[in-house]
Amino acid sequence: MGQSALSILICSAGRRVGLIESFYAAAERLSLDLTVLACDLDPDLSAACAVADHAFKVPRCEDPAYIDTIKDIVRKYNVALVVPTIDTELLPLARSVDEFRDLGARVHISDLSVIEIARNKALTSKVFAEAGVPVPRTMDEAQLWADPTALTWPVFAKPSGGSASRGLAVYQDVGDVPDRFDEPMIFQDTLEGPEYTINMFVDQSGTLKCVVPHIRLSIRAGEVEKGRTERREDLKEIAQGIARALPGLRGVACFQIIDDPRFGPRVIEINARFGGGYPLADHAGATFAQWLLEELCELPSTANDDWRDGVLMLRYDRAVYQG
Repeated sequence: MGQSALSILICSAGRRVGLIESFYAAAERLSLDLTVLACDLDPDLSAACAVADHAFKVPRCEDPAYIDTIKDIVRKYNVALVVPTIDTELLPLARSVDEFRDLGARVHISDLSVIEIARNKALTSKVFAEAGVPVPRTMDEAQLWADPTALTWPVFAKPSGGSASRGLAVYQDVGDVPDRFDEPMIFQDTLEGPEYTINMFVDQSGTLKCVVPHIRLSIRAGEVEKGRTERREDLKEIAQGIARALPGLRGVACFQIIDDPRFGPRVIEINARFGGGYPLADHAGATFAQWLLEELCELPSTANDDWRDGVLMLRYDRAVYQG
């Protein structure tokens, strides 16, 4: 593309002020004239929309009008990069990549096959296990009822298509499990131990360029509130296994691990998008936002794995004022 002025669109912007700031800082380092657009279901109440250059109201991503609304923004503002930030918008955007390409926009998203796996936790567990990526023992409802002793009780349950910590439960024994659920569920061994998020960057050729683990010292509303980067070769090897298991993975992704003293590190979740804790990796030197802009503008890539170990993030509430 090779341009010094460009516009990007952050979808479902919500509270992603840190992500927008990372893109602004990256553009300044690259001497790019960057315009950041943001959209949300209620942009008037979105902090990220307040700090963006322009903000737009869009339907829910499950609404058939969602993609057409995003395309209208892309067309009107000559958007070069569309950045999803929540799981539920990944499938509709992945299915529309060619439509956005025809408008001159790249969607920051992996292949549709990867998104279909990542949005189905039962399938994720199956694909990873077959590839040798360590995951907890996992069953669907039918498998659980057929052999409840195959898991170690108590068991952990979550919706197979859930996100943002929705619908999580722990059942002490089989008698506690409801007879019926409102959506497909999976059941796993309950894991204990420190939890890590591992941010990873895969370039457009499919090469894994950077792996940044951070320990989740404190979590609020499903996102890391306090975290510290930590170099661990075993976690990097797991990231390499995930990249092999998902050859269509591109750009930024993150996955969660619980380092259980009985079972060892186990992957419990993958998000094929920017995670909420990405600003920590960015501050530690893993500037994924910059590497995406370099790809977009056909600049020499500076992607590397030379980030700083032991960087501590302590998040606090900050207000954005208007009027």
